[in-house]
Amino acid sequence: MPAAEKPPAPTDLRAFIEALRPDALSRGVSPRTFAAAFSVTTADPDVLARTRRQGEFARPVWEYLVGAVSPGRIARGQAQAARLAPTLAAIEARFGVPRWIVLAFWGVESDFGASAGTVPTVRALATLAQAGFRGTLFRDELLAALTILERGDIAPSGMKGSWAGAMGQVQFLPSSFLAHAVDFDGDGHRDIWGSQADALASIANYLKSLGWNPALSWGYAVTLPPGFDLTAYRADLSDFARRGVRRTDNAPLPSSGNASLFLPGGLGGPVFLITDNFEVVRAYNTSDSYALAVGHLADRLAGGPSLVAPWPSDAARLDKGGLQALQTGLSARKLYAGEADGRAGPKLREAVRRYQIEQGLPADGYATPALLEHLKHRP
Repeated sequence: MPAAEKPPAPTDLRAFIEALRPDALSRGVSPRTFAAAFSVTTADPDVLARTRRQGEFARPVWEYLVGAVSPGRIARGQAQAARLAPTLAAIEARFGVPRWIVLAFWGVESDFGASAGTVPTVRALATLAQAGFRGTLFRDELLAALTILERGDIAPSGMKGSWAGAMGQVQFLPSSFLAHAVDFDGDGHRDIWGSQADALASIANYLKSLGWNPALSWGYAVTLPPGFDLTAYRADLSDFARRGVRRTDNAPLPSSGNASLFLPGGLGGPVFLITDNFEVVRAYNTSDSYALAVGHLADRLAGGPSLVAPWPSDAARLDKGGLQALQTGLSARKLYAGEADGRAGPKLREAVRRYQIEQGLPADGYATPALLEHLKHRP
């Protein structure tokens, strides 16, 4: 989520709420539901302060993984896998999404339901909407939240989650809840706050709707042979295998499926072949660090090994300003198309690779201070 330049001051929400009323009523929200939802009519100052930061975009990937894929979380997840085995098997059979990836989302989003969030959703969304944070997004989500309350899946007092309006054990925004939440336990309510079965099935249903391919993993930790040609970084998995790429767990690569190389720490660090399912994971949260954490946690929960190659934790790295300068420089060379937002995502990774190939550099797609200096001194 992009940072705000300066969070607005807390303010009285009553005028904003009254202006929202006609749209809510036109969507079928009753006056009684509307009144119950807005029992508090002041902005939340903590929510406004949080608009300045978001961890998965601010920290390097290796620091994010330390917390997201900790030994304690792996142990808790494996215990949940054993306890909920029949439910997970039924979800896997119905939606075609492996239990390990579903569990990994659950673990990263709410530590398996233990940290589902305590911020009242309606107040958080109203605060962000009234402040105009991210345009009309949060106003639309607020109206969706009121629709959920009208349908009776949760009472206003129970609709809680994160500071940005993501709700319950799965951290769905209200619009995602309306589109993808599932009543898997059959009690008549889609309850992502209190029902583990509903929460897990809702994750699986969402991933299925995003296009999860049951034939492939999210990706594979791999090793590259000496002298590997990094310029051919997109290919079929069978082609990577033919060129000597091997999985670190010694299992064979699938015989088919599109994949691309992902070196989130550059050459010398961990290397992955990511599939189209990686982009499905990113659709849940657009951070590369988040997607890698979910994928690696899924592998560890299934009994896979830890990453062996070291991260470049002691090496100099670009801060947000440096990444913006790199994006601007690559844009001037018509290699990068997009906002100079200071995020090292897929667009920047692709632009860096194109520049590296153009300049005869190792095409690992990793943005570094040295690469920025190289760019600055090229006509």
